[in-house]
Parts: sequence; C-alpha cells; structure tokens
Amino acid sequence: MARVRKPTKIKEPIKLRMKALSDGNKSLYLDIYYDGKRTYEYLKMYIIPETDNNARRQNQTTMAAANAIKSKRIIELTNGKAGIQTKEKVFLLNWMETYRKNQEKHDKKDGNQIIVATRILQAYAGERTTLDQIDRTFCEGYIDYLMTEYRPTGKRLSNFTLRNYYRVLNSALNAAVRAKLIVANPFNELERSEKIRLPESKRSYMSIEEVRALIATPMKEEAVKNAYLFSCFCGLRVSDIVGLKWKDVFVDRGQYRLAVSMQKTKEPIYLPLSPEALKWMPERGDKTAEDTVFDLPSPTTMNKLIKPWAKAAGIDKRFTFHTARHTFATMMLTLGADLYTTSKLLGHADVKMTQVYAKIINQKKDDAVNLVNGLFD
Repeated sequence: MARVRKPTKIKEPIKLRMKALSDGNKSLYLDIYYDGKRTYEYLKMYIIPETDNNARRQNQTTMAAANAIKSKRIIELTNGKAGIQTKEKVFLLNWMETYRKNQEKHDKKDGNQIIVATRILQAYAGERTTLDQIDRTFCEGYIDYLMTEYRPTGKRLSNFTLRNYYRVLNSALNAAVRAKLIVANPFNELERSEKIRLPESKRSYMSIEEVRALIATPMKEEAVKNAYLFSCFCGLRVSDIVGLKWKDVFVDRGQYRLAVSMQKTKEPIYLPLSPEALKWMPERGDKTAEDTVFDLPSPTTMNKLIKPWAKAAGIDKRFTFHTARHTFATMMLTLGADLYTTSKLLGHADVKMTQVYAKIINQKKDDAVNLVNGLFD
C-alpha cells in the first residue's frame, strides 16, 4: 500500500506575538522573517487582563484586528516577492536616510537625532514600512511607543528628549510632502493634546515689593539699572532695549510712545510709555535720532552685572534681564489689565502666549485665599 505523504506545512513569514508589559497588559507585534532578515512591527494593540466578560470580548476583538493586519502584511510581502507592484514604494527607513543627507547638505546640526529616530522607527515599525502606509494611526502609535515602551537606558526619557524624536519624524514627513512622495503629513491630523508636550516653563518674576527694593538699591552701572527698570515698566526684551534709538521715541497727543520692530518676532508695535517707565529713560541731550537711547554693554555682560544688584536688594530667585519682562506682564494682570491688552503690550502674536501669565495670577489668587487656613481652628 502506497504511503500517503503528509502535506507540507507552509511556514508563514509573519507571526503574531505578544510582549508582556509592566502594567500587566501584553503588547501585540508582528515578527517578520523575510529574505534572511528579521524585523518587528509593533501594532500598538494590547491584550488586557481578562478580569470579566467585557475584557474577554475586547481581547477577542483586538486579536481579530491584529490577525487582519497580519494577513494584510503577508499579502503585501507575497506580492512584493512576486513583483506585483502597482507603483514605486519608498521605504520609511530609506527616506529617513535621504532626509538626513539632505539636512547635512544644508548644514543642519540634527544628524545624530535623525539617526537615533531612525533606529526607534526601525524598532517600532520594522524595515518594510513604506511612506504610503503612514497614517494617523501610525503617528499615534509612534508617540505611544515613545511614551510607554522606548527605554534605551532602562527608564523613561524626558518629554524634552522624546519630543525631539517626534519632531524629527514630523519634519521628515513634511519634507516627503514637499518631495511629492506623500499627499499630506498625518501628524497634522492630531490635536495638540495628542502630541508630546513639554512641561510649562516656570517664569520667574518680581513682586511689586521686590521692584521697590531694586529701585532703592544702588548699582555701580547706573545705565544697566535704568534699562532694567525701564523694562520692568514697559516689557521690552533686552535685545529691543539695546537696539532702541531716539528716532523710535515720539509724542502722540501728549502720550510718549515707542515705535519698535521687535527683534525676536520682527513685528512692529506702538508701545505707550507710562510716567513710571519715562523716569528710567536718560535725557536725550545732544544725541541724534540714530543714536541709541541707552549706552549698554552686551546682554550677556548685563546678565552678569545685575545678579549682585539683585542679591543686594534681597532678591533670591532666578534673576535675568528677561525677568523684567515677566515682571511687567504679571504686574499688568495683577493690577487689572485684561489678557488681550497685555498681549498687545508684550508684542505677542497670539494671546495664547500670554495665557501663561494669567495662570501665574490665578495661582497667586489661590495662594491668597488659602492664607486664612487655620486662623479660626
């Protein structure tokens, strides 16, 4: 009797696997072995502990979706091997290398960040992900991978570092749009809250009492003191004060004003000057319209000079020339100026930039009402 040969079992090039996470969930990923190379694609799908029927049903749905992606990837892999390509595909990792070289040609200094981001993308999405496969879900998954799984040193990196790797991919995709390799950057579909955000920077500012203490404290470099207090009462940046010329100062219907194009934003603003600000402006004397209002050293030198002055005034906090601008903003809001007006006085392009000062004022209000705590116990 002839022996019946057992059918040869075809080995799948892609397997669906799980990776246990510290929170008890299991991350699903594809183990891809093709042409002697092994790569992995993390699906950003998770199996949760089956504590009840709802969890069990959720896991079944997740597994069905993961297996569907696996089947799709096998078809893509098979078609590619057979030469069935409807159009030329650009692999993401190849594009990242092209992007790095282009940045290098333009003397950009982000080469190392691009190299690290490319390694992260390889671990996250494997080697065969093409640009046309990158969609909103891919971008959400990349951010999630950075935030929850990427641990090169065994612990989570800071949001500042992780945001750099997000920005690298975002910039590379923008470059791909310009090169007409993709129609749009899917990162643009994400809400701001869905992206990696930096913690709000803490703005150091002075109270009205501390400003009074500075006024009462002598300083050898009187021009620097005057310029600093001028900033406290008008909000100009140090770069704008250094570049301020007498031609920028004029009187309109009895009100002294400045007409300045801000160094940082290049936005022209017309800034009214209060009598308190005018106190700290020097006399013009015989200076021409093209002469600077203040005779000052460099901003770096000034930041060194003002620290002993602040210490002598009893101020023990982060103290730079920019602290004067923060002081002006918080002083305006504390004294009742509205957010929009304060924004315009600061030369902010968007009122959102000024909202951080409003949060400071709200915190001051919270602290104030809590001063009565325990008084009547």
